[in-house]
Amino acid sequence: MENNYFNQRRTVRSYSDKPISEETLKSIIEQAMRAPTTGNMQLYSVVATRDEEMKRRLAPTHFNQPTVMGCQVMLTICADYNRFVKWCEVSDAVPGYDNFQSFITAMLDATMFAQQIVTIAEMQGIGTCYLGTVTYNAPQIAEILRLPKRVVPIACITMGYPASEPEQCERLPLEAVLHNETYHDCSDQEIKELYKAKDDFEPNQKFITENGKQTLAQVFTDVRYTKQANETFSKIFLDFIRTQGFEI
Repeated sequence: MENNYFNQRRTVRSYSDKPISEETLKSIIEQAMRAPTTGNMQLYSVVATRDEEMKRRLAPTHFNQPTVMGCQVMLTICADYNRFVKWCEVSDAVPGYDNFQSFITAMLDATMFAQQIVTIAEMQGIGTCYLGTVTYNAPQIAEILRLPKRVVPIACITMGYPASEPEQCERLPLEAVLHNETYHDCSDQEIKELYKAKDDFEPNQKFITENGKQTLAQVFTDVRYTKQANETFSKIFLDFIRTQGFEI
C-alpha cells in the first residue's frame, strides 16, 4: 500500500451492486478484533444487517439516509458488557461493571474496533460511511436489534464497493491538531487562519448560502447541531444508558 493512502481516503455513501461475501465480512471482523482493547476484555459486539426488511426498519433511526438502503451491509458496533459480566458470573467472580467508568471503557473498545473495521475494509477496496445518528436513536435501534442489558450501540457503518469516487472532504491543517509538549491555545486570529481553508471550501460556501447564513460556523450552531437538539439527544442517550444497566 502506498504511504499516502490515508491522505487520499474518502467517505463513500453510494455503492455498486457487487456483493460483499460472507467470507470477506468475517475476515474483516476477525482482523479488526486485533484492535487495541482495555485489559484484553474486548468489550464490543457487532450486528451485521443485510436483510432488506431489517434495513428498512433501521432506516428511520438514521433519518432515512439513502446509504442505509443502498449499502451491501450495515454494521452496528456496540459497547458490550453483557458477555463479559456473564463470563464473570459463571466463573465464580463478582462483576462491578454497572458504572460510568465501565461504560466509557466499553465505548472506547467499541470505537477502536469500529475504526479498525473501516481501515481493513477500505484497504480491500470496500467503501465505508459512518452514520453519526446511532446515539440519537439508540433506544429504537436496540429494540430492533434486540440488544440486551449492558449492550449499547455506539457506531454504525455502511459498507459496499464504491459506485463512483466521491469528492474528498476538507480537513484542518496539521498545526490545528498537533501540540508539542503543552497545549497551545490559539488566538482569535490564529483560529481564523486555521479554519480559513474550511470556510472557503466551495461545498461549504454552498451550505452557507443554502441555509441563509453568514458563516460556516452558523450552519453548525444554528442548523446542523443546535443546542436544543444536542440537549434533547443527550437526555435520550443518557436515559437509555441507565436503562441498559450503567449508573451514569
